[in-house]
Amino acid sequence: MSEFRVAKRRAGAELTLSTGAAVHGCFFLSGSSPIHAGPERVADLLNGEIGFFPFELTPNGSDGSTTVLVNRTQVLMVRLVEQTGEAQLDPGYDVATARQVRILLSNGSTVSGSVRVYRPTGRDRLSDYARSSDAFRYVESGEATYIVNSAHIVELMEISE
Repeated sequence: MSEFRVAKRRAGAELTLSTGAAVHGCFFLSGSSPIHAGPERVADLLNGEIGFFPFELTPNGSDGSTTVLVNRTQVLMVRLVEQTGEAQLDPGYDVATARQVRILLSNGSTVSGSVRVYRPTGRDRLSDYARSSDAFRYVESGEATYIVNSAHIVELMEISE
């Protein structure tokens, strides 16, 4: 093995792109994060830089895979394949206010689930969540964990459970 090789782990996901395509494959994640204790998460990778990231495509019905570079700005949403509890690793997750929402994306699709607002009491409204500086944000539903690109959110609506 080369001394320049960096070991990465794969995290399965489905990307919804601005072209309308939904592609399946894997992110390549580091064993440690430069911004918090523990391994790098998909949201860390997406929020970490601008531009492109490598993604391994796994075409349906095919044995082969191909690695492509995907432009972050063209990713509407990521559905994490494994229920890893990735969102729950955020510091303060257990004390953050949970809001049930429906999100309308720029492609016309909707995502419903729970978002966490990491703000003090009284400043933990959905409008405070909307002003967060993170471009990519978690939405947890009963069936999957999503990471939504806030640049493609058209409408946020709080819903009752």
